[in-house]
Amino acid sequence: MRVLGIETSCDETAAAVVDGERRLLSALVLSQLDEHRPFGGVVPEVAARAHLDHLDSLVARAMDEAGIGFDELDGVAATAGPGLIGGLFVGLMTGKAIASARGLPLVAANHLEAHALTARLTDGLRFPYLLLLVSGGHCQLVAISGVGDYTIYGAAADDAVGEAFDKTAKLLGLGYPGGPALERAAADGDPGRFALPRPMLGRADCRMSFSGLKTAVRQTIERQDALDDQTVCDLAASFQAAVADVLADRCARALDRFAREHGAPGPLVVAGGVAANAALRARLERVAAERETRLTAPPLALCSDNAAMIAWTGVERLRLGHRDGPGARARPRWPLDELAPAETGEGDAAWSA
Repeated sequence: MRVLGIETSCDETAAAVVDGERRLLSALVLSQLDEHRPFGGVVPEVAARAHLDHLDSLVARAMDEAGIGFDELDGVAATAGPGLIGGLFVGLMTGKAIASARGLPLVAANHLEAHALTARLTDGLRFPYLLLLVSGGHCQLVAISGVGDYTIYGAAADDAVGEAFDKTAKLLGLGYPGGPALERAAADGDPGRFALPRPMLGRADCRMSFSGLKTAVRQTIERQDALDDQTVCDLAASFQAAVADVLADRCARALDRFAREHGAPGPLVVAGGVAANAALRARLERVAAERETRLTAPPLALCSDNAAMIAWTGVERLRLGHRDGPGARARPRWPLDELAPAETGEGDAAWSA
């Protein structure tokens, strides 16, 4: 089975071809960092225009690199949500057009589900497993029992952790994109210099919160006589350590619940753009080892938004008989627990509520 994947949910235009043997025949990502850097963040209208300008040629390149023609595809998967609605329209309509013109089945993919299933593409992981999804717009702990079978244990009540990284980086004057810049600064900092709070640490549930931590950084900055380079690095390191402590504690709670419900404590999977943070990965590896399970994390190139994970979601759902027709619609909000199980084969009806 060979599936073309298209991803346009935010500020990366991506196209990939993946087959049922978990091989990436092509995987292209066109970054829009230069377009958004002057604004210090993603501008939805700019992102949608960039997708429109580049997607067709990127799809053509992905097919060329895969070495196959459109008549050799078995399906098309395009992100339908959640995300920025303008970009979603561009990608989903392109996917529909290709599927219609070539008589191919279409999967209107959920971006969060694609992150959730990435470990099955990269590591052949079997169900069930526990997922920590950490990105710019999402932060949640989810039990993954099967394709379309998800139980959310806890989520961020306010800022997603990636958003908190970006906002903190902006407060520290580290530029855009903020997450990688903050991680680089933290490497030269002292994580113990500033006593930042650990929101919700020790709570019995798995919920998270990061807006208060971000506010504490701002207040700490305001108390400084001067924000010299070392202070910036120390604040970055202190913030990163606080985030790692919170996520480690929340994952430990979730692993304990997962063990009660599934008879084993894991494995634990971390996915999403923030999963590229080396300090966070190292901390979560210790949490997993303490509970005698393992941490699985995708290669760095597949942590951030990409089309390979969308194509793989297409493979997973097409194998189970799922199809979407021309009525599939883009959805800016689309929680994982609103997905219908793939084995129902309900198509548009399952995805348009």
